[in-house]
Amino acid sequence: MDERGASVFERDDLRILAIETATEACSVALGDGRYRQQRYRHAPRQQTELLLPMVDELLQEAGWSLSMIDVFAYSAGPGAFSGVRLGAAAVQGLAFACRRPVLAVSSLQTLAQGAFRQHGEERVLALFDARMNEVYAAYYEVRAGWAQALAEDAVLAPGALPVQPGSWFLAGNGLGLAGLPGELQRHGEDAGLWPQALDVLDLARQQARAGLARAPEQALPVYLRHNVWKKLPGRSL
Repeated sequence: MDERGASVFERDDLRILAIETATEACSVALGDGRYRQQRYRHAPRQQTELLLPMVDELLQEAGWSLSMIDVFAYSAGPGAFSGVRLGAAAVQGLAFACRRPVLAVSSLQTLAQGAFRQHGEERVLALFDARMNEVYAAYYEVRAGWAQALAEDAVLAPGALPVQPGSWFLAGNGLGLAGLPGELQRHGEDAGLWPQALDVLDLARQQARAGLARAPEQALPVYLRHNVWKKLPGRSL
């Protein structure tokens, strides 16, 4: 674990390396508050081959070494089991090697943040196909520029999705599944939107300021199977 003290995480120039491999895409982002760069590819089943070369490319481009990174962030899930495990394991290994902390970001929150960044949408229902006729799902509202969850990320049958009042932008490949509630009001959708490391990077910066950095051994995947939808009043990042 990094021993430089909590104040380092409040710096505007905090250097973060972020990884996103929870779905069919693979991406890595690097930034320090002013500089932000990303490598991204939609490449099902190729994350293992792409991930570390992407890390090396970004570091070389920035002129940084791994030892210059202050914190490592990753998309913790939910998502594809193999992709979620890969991201957590990669960040854990890098963080242990550099004696740096980690930050875990929800992949659904990452998707919602991406819908805001790319489409300007502030009310987002993030949906991933969870297989077994289920979806990973969560409603998010953007407040002060950041996607905030209205309830915990959950895995459930499409027809069991609670309907939140108002109109929503639907994002993710889960929206193509049959059985979503007919009373769900939607004003737009993007089934081809995938979570990206650039949004993990930005959300991780907010988490760092909130003191949520953890030791490398806590870089664990989030699967959600058998979890139920649970209301969390006032939940933020």
